[in-house]
Order: sequence, then C-alpha cells, then structure tokens
Amino acid sequence: MTNEKEDTEAGEEKAEEVAEKPEETPGTEEKIVEEEVENDRDDLPFPKATIVNMLRKHLSSGKQIKGQVKDEMNLWLGKMVERIAKKMDSHPYAYVDGGMLRDAIEPYETVQEIELEKERIVKQLESIKAACDILISEVDRKFRK
Repeated sequence: MTNEKEDTEAGEEKAEEVAEKPEETPGTEEKIVEEEVENDRDDLPFPKATIVNMLRKHLSSGKQIKGQVKDEMNLWLGKMVERIAKKMDSHPYAYVDGGMLRDAIEPYETVQEIELEKERIVKQLESIKAACDILISEVDRKFRK
C-alpha cells in the first residue's frame, strides 16, 4: 500500500514537471499567438456562423466576407439588442410583451421610411430644377439683345 502511495506521488510530481515545462517545438509561439487572437473574439454576442449565414442570404453569390465584417456586424447586432432591451426594460412592468418590442424597435423601422421619403423629395426637387432650367432658357431666348 505504501508503494502505491509512493508511485502515485511520484507520478504527480512528474505530471507537475511536465505541466510546468511546456514542450518547445517549432511553431509553438505561432499557435499561442493564434489562440490569443481567437480568445480576443470570444466576447462576440452571437455565433459567427449565424451572422455569416444571414449575410450570405442577402449578398450576391461569390462575394467574400472579411473577418472584420463578421466581427463588427456581430458586435453591432449585440449593441442593437442591448439598446432595445434597455428601452423595453424602462417600462415599469414585470414582463416584456410585443407592444413594448414594437415601441422599442420603432425608431429603427422608421429609418427605412425616412430613406424612401428622402428619395421622393430628391426626385421632386430634380423635377423642379428641370422646370426652372426650362424657364431660364425661355427667358434667355425671349429677352436676348
């Protein structure tokens, strides 16, 4: 029984020595650096594959998505969820319902409507500009000296 205990203690000491002294093989430093870079992105709120799949649905086939885009889109969506959740949390109720969600996302939904309104106004201004150009050319033609 004492031999088993001594063998176990000797085995533990060897395991500690191995754990303390990592094997030095070529390329070990590169692996450590890669792991650190990967660990920097562990703070992403959503699985990266989910974001990539959603982007691919709406991008032309054959387009490549850079890693920076994947990470920044992920972080941005996380911030959007945080803002919407804070807005819903501002209600004094102990629950969150669909009305609160609609109220919280309304500013983001109306952005698209505002963009369409902007395009409509620009088209109207262009038609007014064209009418003004026609009037200017008529005035110039009639009142030449």
